Amino acid sequence: MRERKKATDFPKEVLRLFDGYVHGFIERRDFLEGAAKVLGGGAAALAVLDQLKPRYAWARQVPEDDETVRAEYVTYPSPNGSGTMRGYMAMPEGPVTPRAGVLVIHENRGLNPYIEDVVRRFAAADFIALGPDALTPLGGYPGNDDEGRAMQRELDREVMMEDWVAAFDFLRTHDGCTGRVGAVGFCYGGGVVNQLAVRLPNLGAGAPFYGSAPDPADVPSIVAPLLIHYAGLDERVNARWPEYETALNTHGKTYTMHMYEGANHGFHNDTTPRYDEDAARLAQQRTIDFFDRHLR
Repeated sequence: MRERKKATDFPKEVLRLFDGYVHGFIERRDFLEGAAKVLGGGAAALAVLDQLKPRYAWARQVPEDDETVRAEYVTYPSPNGSGTMRGYMAMPEGPVTPRAGVLVIHENRGLNPYIEDVVRRFAAADFIALGPDALTPLGGYPGNDDEGRAMQRELDREVMMEDWVAAFDFLRTHDGCTGRVGAVGFCYGGGVVNQLAVRLPNLGAGAPFYGSAPDPADVPSIVAPLLIHYAGLDERVNARWPEYETALNTHGKTYTMHMYEGANHGFHNDTTPRYDEDAARLAQQRTIDFFDRHLR
């Protein structure tokens, strides 16, 4: 298995370029050219790109065969969106007893093994959890993130939002759910959590991880309490926090923000070198405690 590196093993400029690449602001060629200038050559840039790619064998905090969790793929209707959607649902093993629900919203690359593991983590914490796959209309997550990112860019964001709302409604009305549902999301998914908080007055709680902030003009519509996670080194996303904070305070919204100093964007994702174990575990436990408090 490839040696597991940490973000501190890479120059900050290379991590900045990689962030731009994985979020579609620059092309692969641009990353390699920029990294080659920092690292001293094209071969070194190619090697670093491989080292920064996810290794999903690392995302096994709750294995697929864990005897305490029952997981399956489900389909559900999205009448105002893409029609029929597919997702990954998990709940504690045993009799179906209604539990609070957690909607897990993936990054900008589809329902990959890391997100499926996050779904199982919430099931292990005694929730019923659903991780939808926004790539369903295109055949679903293709098995690697590069193709997944390209596919997700093909989708209409407004249609995708309707699909997320449909997933919320499906989970909320599921026999295994009490009707109280919170949402957690990462990167693109964190931005979706903020948008769902604006749109859904019956969202029980929202926990966006390094997600784009909503338009300040939309903040008055937020009803759900928010637990907002930011990475201290994530200058791109953090730039919008001051105006978001001002809007939340101006309109008397219930929120807590945690800034994880020294952590990079994507610090919760334990399949890449940007993973920060201390920050990720603390943020995960804070999120579980937050959902326990507001959804039970």
